[in-house]
Amino acid sequence: MRMDKWLWAARFFKTRSIATRACELGKIESNRQPAKPAREVRVGDVLQVRSPGGDFEIEVLGLSEMRGPAAVAQKLFRETDQSREKRLKLAEERKAMPNFEAMREGKPSKRDRRKIDRLRGRSI
Repeated sequence: MRMDKWLWAARFFKTRSIATRACELGKIESNRQPAKPAREVRVGDVLQVRSPGGDFEIEVLGLSEMRGPAAVAQKLFRETDQSREKRLKLAEERKAMPNFEAMREGKPSKRDRRKIDRLRGRSI
């Protein structure tokens, strides 16, 4: 079965074209080798997937030609314990970081713009 089709069926990517693009950009590795979209996926392969959802290291447990419900897709692979711990740790770190964009209330005032200009080294 093709790599891009399996990644799509296992719900790592929303569309097959996005899965293909991820393979082309080197975000997918199969058994420590860069994976092309047409590479064959077999049961027992170890994949490293870097996606917006996080970095996963998984073992392929099953193959599916069709994209089904999430419950079925989760049975196609097993994530390693190291990968799960690493992802959870990174998620906690992201939550702990302050969100500066949320503090902003509309566009800056004239006074704020002057401060920004001084900070950036522009003279008024």
